[in-house]
Amino acid sequence: MVEQPLTHLDPLGRARMVDVTQKEVSARRATARGRVLMTPETTALIARGEVSKGDVLAVARVAGIQAAKRTSDLIPLCHPVGIGGILINFRIDDAWVEVEARVETVDRTGVEMEALTAVSVACLTIYDMCKSVDRAMTLGEITLWEKTGGRSGAYRRQGDEVGEGRDGPGSSGSAIFDR
Repeated sequence: MVEQPLTHLDPLGRARMVDVTQKEVSARRATARGRVLMTPETTALIARGEVSKGDVLAVARVAGIQAAKRTSDLIPLCHPVGIGGILINFRIDDAWVEVEARVETVDRTGVEMEALTAVSVACLTIYDMCKSVDRAMTLGEITLWEKTGGRSGAYRRQGDEVGEGRDGPGSSGSAIFDR
C-alpha cells in the first residue's frame, strides 16, 4: 500500500480544511455500522417496545438522522454537505442492537463522516434510553462498510457484504427492525 500524505495538514503541519472547489460533483453514498452490546433482557425490552423512555429504535433513528445533518458542526475539518437522503435501520440479536446508516448526496465530497456520525449518535441514543435497565452496555464496532463515488472510487470492507449481518445471512437469534 502506498502511503498517502495527510490532506488536512498544510506544508507546515498545521490543520487546514481541504479545498474541494476543483473536485467534480458526483453521486456519493456511504454505509456505516455499529453495535450496542447489552444483556438479552435489554434487547428483549427494545424488541417488545417496553423500555420506559419510549420507542428506542424510533428515537435512535431520528437522532441518527439529525446527527448526520450536523456532522460538519461536530467534526472541525469536515465540509458541510447537501445530504440527499439518510436511511437508518436496526438489527437485533440476543446480545446486541446493530445500527446501519446509509447516507447519499450529489456533491464534491463524500459522506463517510455523516454515516459514521449517524451510527455513533444512534448508538449513544440507544444507550441513553436503556441505561436505567443496563448500565453495562458497550458501544463499538463503529466502522465504514461501503462508500461509492468520488475520485477514489468505491470501497467495500473486505470479506463483508453490505446488507448482510456480520454473522452471515439468517444468523440465529437476530431480527431486522424497520419501524
